[in-house]
Amino acid sequence: MGRWFKNVWVLSLKELKSLFSDPTLLVLIVVFLSVAVYTVAKGITTEVRNASVAIIDEDQSQLSFRIRDALQTPYFKKPVAILPDQVDEAMDKGDYVFVITIPINFEKDVLANRPVSIQVLADATAVTQAGIGTMYLNQIVQNEIGQFRHQSTASLLPVNPVVQVLYNPNTQTHWYTGVAQVLNNITLLAMILVGAAVIREKEHGTIEHLLVMPVRASEIAISKILTNGLVITIAALLSLWLVVHTWLQVPINGSIGLYVLGTSIYLFSVASLGICLATVAPTMPQFGLLCLPIYMVSRLLSGSESPIESMPDWIQHITMYSPVTQYMQFGQEVLFRNAGFDIVWKRLLVMSMMGAAFLAFALKRFRSMLASQG
Repeated sequence: MGRWFKNVWVLSLKELKSLFSDPTLLVLIVVFLSVAVYTVAKGITTEVRNASVAIIDEDQSQLSFRIRDALQTPYFKKPVAILPDQVDEAMDKGDYVFVITIPINFEKDVLANRPVSIQVLADATAVTQAGIGTMYLNQIVQNEIGQFRHQSTASLLPVNPVVQVLYNPNTQTHWYTGVAQVLNNITLLAMILVGAAVIREKEHGTIEHLLVMPVRASEIAISKILTNGLVITIAALLSLWLVVHTWLQVPINGSIGLYVLGTSIYLFSVASLGICLATVAPTMPQFGLLCLPIYMVSRLLSGSESPIESMPDWIQHITMYSPVTQYMQFGQEVLFRNAGFDIVWKRLLVMSMMGAAFLAFALKRFRSMLASQG
C-alpha cells in the first residue's frame, strides 16, 4: 500500500508539471473561471430591462396619462404613441415588446366602478421578458388605478400580503448566474483536463513509457484525477472570491470548507467520467465532440437553467441520480442558504456513489486501453 501511494505521488507531480507546461490548458482554466463567469453573470438577465412599449391611448384622460408616465426606466423605455392600424406591422417587425391599448371612457368607467379592461399585447419570442414584463405592467396599472381612486391596491384584497425575499432580496439575476456559472464551468473543465491528460499520453507516445514502469493502471488514473481536481478546486475558490464575491459583489453565506469537500467529491466523479470518455475517443477533437452533448444534457437537466420541479416526473427521477444535479443543488444550499453537513450529506453520498461507479468503469476501460497499447 505504501508503494501505491508513493507511485501516485510521483505520477501526480509528473501530471502537475505536464499541466503547467501546456499554456493552452492554463489559459482555458483562467478564461473559464474569470472572463466566462463575469460576462455571463452580467450579460444574461431574466429581469425586465429597457423593454420597448407602445401605447394606443383612445381615452386621452388624466388616468391614461398617469399610466403612461408610470412606465419608466430602467424597466421600460419611454412609451411611444401609435395608431391602431400600426400595431400588426410594428409587432411583426419586433419594434415593440409590449403594446398597450387603453379604451375610450376608461377613466369614466373606473370612477363609476364599472368593469374595465386594458389590452396588453406581448411579443413572446422573448418569453422570459414577456412573462415578467406582463406582470410588471399589471402591477403598475393596478397601482395607478388605486392611487387615482385614492386607495391602495392592498385595500381591495381580503388580506394584506407581506412578501419577504430570502437570500437575494433585490432579486438580482447576476447573484445566481455568477455562482451557477462557476459550478457549471467546473464540470466542463474537469472532463476536458482529465480527458486531455489521457489523450496527450497517447498522442505524444509517452504512454509506452508508462507501460514499462512498475506502476498500475489505478495509480495512473488516480494521479490524473487528483492533480487536475486539485488545480480546478483552487481555481474555483479563487473564482468565487475574486470574480463572484469581489467583482460581482455577491455575498457568500455558507461554509467554504464544506463547499471544498463537496467540490472534491464531485470532481472525483466527473474526472472519472472524463477518463472513461478519453479511453473511447482516440483523438482530442473526437473527445471534445463526445464531451459536449453529455455536458449540455446534464447541465440542462441539473436545475441550473430551469427548475427541476417544472420537468416531467420521469425526468425528475432520472436526473436526481446525476452527480451534476446533486452538485448544483449542493452548491445552492451551501453557498446561498448556509446549509450544514446534516442537510447536504445525502447529496454528498450520492455523488460519492456515482463517483465510485464511474471510477470502476473508467479503470476497466483504462486497463483495456493500456493492454491494447501494449
